[in-house]
Amino acid sequence: MKKRILFTGGGTGGHVYPALAVIERMNTDEWEISWLGSSGGMEKAILEKTEIPYFGIPSGKLRRYFSLRNFTDLFRISAGCISSVLLLKKLKPQILFSKGGFVSVPPVLAASLMKIPVFTHDSDIVPGLATRINARFADKILVSSRESMKHFSPRYRDKIVVTGNPVRQSLFSGDREIAQQLTGAAEGKPVILIMGGSLGARQLNDLVYENLEKLTEKYFVIHQTGAKNFKSLTGENYYGVPYFNDELAHIFALSDLVISRAGAGALWEFAAAGLPSLLIPLESGSRGEQVRNGEVFVDKGCSLMLRGEIDGETFLDSIADIVDNKEKLADMKKAAAEAGKLDGAATISAMIEEVVR
Repeated sequence: MKKRILFTGGGTGGHVYPALAVIERMNTDEWEISWLGSSGGMEKAILEKTEIPYFGIPSGKLRRYFSLRNFTDLFRISAGCISSVLLLKKLKPQILFSKGGFVSVPPVLAASLMKIPVFTHDSDIVPGLATRINARFADKILVSSRESMKHFSPRYRDKIVVTGNPVRQSLFSGDREIAQQLTGAAEGKPVILIMGGSLGARQLNDLVYENLEKLTEKYFVIHQTGAKNFKSLTGENYYGVPYFNDELAHIFALSDLVISRAGAGALWEFAAAGLPSLLIPLESGSRGEQVRNGEVFVDKGCSLMLRGEIDGETFLDSIADIVDNKEKLADMKKAAAEAGKLDGAATISAMIEEVVR
């Protein structure tokens, strides 16, 4: 009989892809794997591209500020808890692995009530509200960096394990030639990859569009815009797409520098690929986690960070300061490769195997 595990989490790709990296390292012949997410979240679209059975529950957002939607979402969260209990009784998992996001809270509560072991993992240096709640009920709290430990109550310290962030194995096997064929990039020009995460980033996109002529004079630009901000542009030394999927490993292998927000999952993927980064963290409307994520990788020597209002001149000068300085670029690549050595996916999959024998 196969062992059974239920994964939960969603809201962004950063709450899904690291968990998929853990699944890659598990012996799937021995495991019956399912995923519990929101009924209409982006995690559903991602999981539909895999063979993992997906179950949707009602999901409400947890807010730290006053909003009338807090009251209506309480009903959705309650419904999510009831649905989670029913699904856990049906699926009978021997362990629940949470990757965070608001949808993960009801399944974690249900698993705790049913005495099912719970692991929760957070990629960000500063854990989100969902993880803070889940930590109360988890048997193990897994974090990507030692810096995260100070953000949890001392009473949880015995449950915390520093694992690194799980990274998909496919990102280690990129092929430059495949990326050149896909994008049309020619030899000779440095390649700049610009990506704003699974949902895109308007600030990054605007900086690219406003400075595209100057960028493409010196560099080949590969631009992931996000579906909402995609513009079908054609021109020499430019390749734009709404979103990368399996081809991302090849794009990483071709790129000399990535310009990005500072989501934790993305930063660990860049490090695993040995790819230096120029970070423009999301600050407005956030809890500051991207700034703190970025600071850790700046300290490691593999990233530089720009904050606040950024004009075209600052943007272009910052790129040139890295890419046009071969010694600096080489040092940042070396630092990225060093930072990416921690194999979070292998560590976590081994911990899961240890609990369910």
